Amino acid sequence: MRLRDRFRRPAWLGRLGLGLAALAAVLVMGLATPAQSFILLDQKEVPEGCAAEPAAIRLDGQKVLEVRSTAGAESVTTVAERGSRTLLQLAQNLTIAPGDIGVKHLDSESFIVLQQQGEPVRRLGVMNKRIARCYGMEPRRLAELSRDQIRAAMVRYREAHSLQSWLRGSALAALVLAVYVVWLRLQFRLNGRIRHLIASRERFLLQQLARFGLSALLEPAQVRRLLQGVRSTVHWAVLLLISYLLVPLLLGFFPPTQGIASGLRQQLRTVTLGLLNGVVAAIPNLLTIAVIIGLGVLVVRASNGVFDALRLGRLRIPGFYREWARPTSRLVALLIAVATLVIAFPYIPGSGSKAFQGAGLFVGVFAALGSSAVAANIISGLMLIYTRAFREGDFVELNGVLGTVQDRTLLVTRVQTPHNQLVSIPNATVISNAVANYSFSRREIRQPVALACTITIGYDVPWRQVEALMLAAARSVEGVTDEMEPFVLQTALNDFHISYELTAFLRDANTYRLSLSQLHAALQDKFAEADVEILSPGYHAVRNGNPSTVPKTSSPAAEV
Repeated sequence: MRLRDRFRRPAWLGRLGLGLAALAAVLVMGLATPAQSFILLDQKEVPEGCAAEPAAIRLDGQKVLEVRSTAGAESVTTVAERGSRTLLQLAQNLTIAPGDIGVKHLDSESFIVLQQQGEPVRRLGVMNKRIARCYGMEPRRLAELSRDQIRAAMVRYREAHSLQSWLRGSALAALVLAVYVVWLRLQFRLNGRIRHLIASRERFLLQQLARFGLSALLEPAQVRRLLQGVRSTVHWAVLLLISYLLVPLLLGFFPPTQGIASGLRQQLRTVTLGLLNGVVAAIPNLLTIAVIIGLGVLVVRASNGVFDALRLGRLRIPGFYREWARPTSRLVALLIAVATLVIAFPYIPGSGSKAFQGAGLFVGVFAALGSSAVAANIISGLMLIYTRAFREGDFVELNGVLGTVQDRTLLVTRVQTPHNQLVSIPNATVISNAVANYSFSRREIRQPVALACTITIGYDVPWRQVEALMLAAARSVEGVTDEMEPFVLQTALNDFHISYELTAFLRDANTYRLSLSQLHAALQDKFAEADVEILSPGYHAVRNGNPSTVPKTSSPAAEV
């Protein structure tokens, strides 16, 4: 059964929909703040003589009034604390009705008073012009608003601390816990179902990898592990988030803990709004980064197109060789990428934070520790490329290693030896030693590379016969070409023998070792057939009256 058929099952959709509905309900209820009955007296600009950070008169953990200025020399914090204690006493005293809180106006001042029948008037607070100016209104209006807020706070407090409120809060808490338990079961069941689907859909994963062209890079087991990791992370993240949101929701149902719940909700809202504001504020910078990266990609593609044309010979630049195209293309792409990163870096969100500075310092320390060796190898690699010492496929001898160049990077050169060993040689080592390139002659000057070997023959053998035998041996080797004739040089007249050097030219430089071995064998065969002894190593002869070793003169034809 296909994956999409499993998702079409009504039971699956029903459980998924119920789980999502429970999740949304908990999120909304957890982040929502109970309706406030007080009016926030807010003003953008703080007038002179007003507190920059107002204190709050609270009842049961909730703000009722803001204190921005006082009538005397007391601080707003002291007045707010005394006001909170007084308001709590008023709310707890059931003999005081909310309507007993009134306002008295006298000239330019207004007073908040407690008027109980048969009791003297008790002054609770004063509002003068200086205090009212901090709220941007008249004293009369400020006093009336404050009276209404105090009345509403007393009503709310008494309702919240009633038996009916406790019973209602307990019932709502039980309902929320029941919904939470149901959601937990659905969440774990959904998580198990997804885990099973990921583990059992290997064929589906293979099809998707082939569809997106990733089958050569990834295996189904790797994709399964990745998906299982994502599934597990999302599962536990959602579980922790809902569990955390459940705490302020439950605490908000009971009066003694409503203040704690309000603080937790405020913290959640602050974090959430901060993240949303950060995302919104980062959108212009992200768009700028996208434009910079897009331009960088276009420039890299244009550069690659030019260098591909140079590599294929469709475009020619005097003095620029075709084998330079690929490494130069990589180098230019790297420089463009670095330039793109440098230009885009200031627009990355948080690029000026201490975290980015610490990461830059960390990277700088590691770069400083390894820069000398890496830079030496990179510079040596560039020198090898642009001095055209060798290229991939050439038969070379590097640092005593004989073989075919398989790979040439900025850091190392890899050579495959005749024994099928892959030897990696740092470019700094290569550049500091002699490089013998056996393929250069055939490729650049259209001439075969020479193969040379030296043997020693005694003075009793005519040199013409030796040369003829050596030339015959060279012509009998299969790898020796007939484009250029081999030749023999007498390099030394030693004490007991003469050194003869044979130079022959190869058809293919990659057969250098095989042709050298065949040439040695041919020399032995030819000299053995002519009954001529090869004096390598030499021997010492004592003159004891034997015939002279000087050969008799004869024609070259007879000697052969």
